[in-house]
Amino acid sequence: MPAFHCTARLGLAALTLALAGCAGPQAVRAPRPVVASDEAAKGFLPTDPLRLAEADTAALSARMSNGELSSVRLTQGYLDRIAALDDAGPQLNAVIELNPDALAEARKLDEERKAGQLRGPLHGIPVLIKDNIDATPMVNSAGSLALAEHRPKTDAPIVAALRRAGAVILGKTNLSEWANFRSTHSISGWSGRGGLTRNPYVLDRTACGSSSGTGAAIAASLAAVGVGTETDGSILCPAAMNGLVGFKPTVGLVSRQGIIPISHSQDTAGSMARSVADAAQLLSVLVSAEAGGDSAAQASADKRLADYVGGLDGDALHGARLGLLRESGVGQLPAIDAALERALKTLRDAGATVVEVKIATAGQWDRAEGEVLRYEFKDGLERYLRESGAPVKTLGELIAFNRTHAAREQPYFGQELFEQADKKGSLKDPAYRKFAAQARQLAGPQGIDATLKRHKLDALIAPATTPAFMVDPVNGDPFGGASWGAAAVAGYPSLTVPMGEASGLPIGLVFMGKRWSDAQLLSLGYAFEQLTLARTPPGYRVTLSP
Repeated sequence: MPAFHCTARLGLAALTLALAGCAGPQAVRAPRPVVASDEAAKGFLPTDPLRLAEADTAALSARMSNGELSSVRLTQGYLDRIAALDDAGPQLNAVIELNPDALAEARKLDEERKAGQLRGPLHGIPVLIKDNIDATPMVNSAGSLALAEHRPKTDAPIVAALRRAGAVILGKTNLSEWANFRSTHSISGWSGRGGLTRNPYVLDRTACGSSSGTGAAIAASLAAVGVGTETDGSILCPAAMNGLVGFKPTVGLVSRQGIIPISHSQDTAGSMARSVADAAQLLSVLVSAEAGGDSAAQASADKRLADYVGGLDGDALHGARLGLLRESGVGQLPAIDAALERALKTLRDAGATVVEVKIATAGQWDRAEGEVLRYEFKDGLERYLRESGAPVKTLGELIAFNRTHAAREQPYFGQELFEQADKKGSLKDPAYRKFAAQARQLAGPQGIDATLKRHKLDALIAPATTPAFMVDPVNGDPFGGASWGAAAVAGYPSLTVPMGEASGLPIGLVFMGKRWSDAQLLSLGYAFEQLTLARTPPGYRVTLSP
């Protein structure tokens, strides 16, 4: 589950997920105790004089345009929510570091607005980004104490694009350390630098990962929208478990330069938002980033749209053919089944044809994917460390650091994946090339593409994953399966949209399509969202246990 998702089970079994206020290297932020009762949880909700809870970017922009709000007031309002919900109250621990220049950036954007100089729909809108993306003047650490003082000198291209578009970079979000590519028994949402991120729906449940902090923060309205990264489930899992829309674009659509990598075959940044429209609006900015040294992004320039919002169509389901992956690897739970049946009725009532299908090659790419990630992680990480001027230069040095600082870096789980990856050779190794070709073919042409063609489908759908499970620092994540693996391994787009809940815990519906079908998936998801409006705000419940 890299950039992975939350639970890196990277043996021969299916691997499904993946890819800070800041405690410095002097302390580990351990899981914090929760308050004693749901009665106490009622005091978590702060006053909301600016009406920021659940507000979308279009409404916030309109309020700035008519003079009701300024970017400075909006930015301060989100900083106040972070203080009330992240640092105090339920202590979500989603934000790992605040941008010290955020209010100054907002002030400059207000001045531009007064002068009639608007940069676009996100002008003055605060955004949170994951702590594996270079953004000055903040640290980029991947949650590791080894990089707790690593301050890149330049912004990643996607951060530069956000700033050009007028977004305020509010801060950085916690994550599963190293985007969950360190141990086979990791705890999603925990990092040595940032501690544990909590799920705002039920505080003793996982926020999933690895984009845990972005998921929890946007669910709690600590910013308007957020940027996550994914290798295999790291956007979709925290989005689904935190009641969000999460969009993982086709690999290459968005530049990966300046992002701490796992795999150049599968990594991408993407949108996390409370609505499909906001996810599409954020994507429209992310795709405008310069490719930099990202060869996949360089080769994909003609695939990008200038605007992913204008194509959203509330009637997109009419006449669509969707393939239901009922046996998608997600456990058969009554609440999931009930939510899925309601979703299927909605889809069919909207004019879609839904047929049950299977991906003939499902699961056959698991071993190849695991090997590819181990090879590519070592190669890509060491290149990033060298080029960004990081205080450590090799994977071997990171392994040694973790051993030396084991009490702070390994109090709950080890670094088995690091050690396995460090033994791999170069990307010229014939074994690597064999595994890379095998994984792509099985998941892409022989998997998603063949299934779409055989049944004449526009997209595949499936329950995203189970409701959020309880945090378990002893045994690691008891992950219950996921449906997005084929799209992750193939490098194809995938989208999760809220479709219901179980005992107050969100459940998502995944849409997957062929390479470059990004706009089509967003439109299908938008139509489904508008018909269901299934997202509910978080309640900050302490527990579901008796």
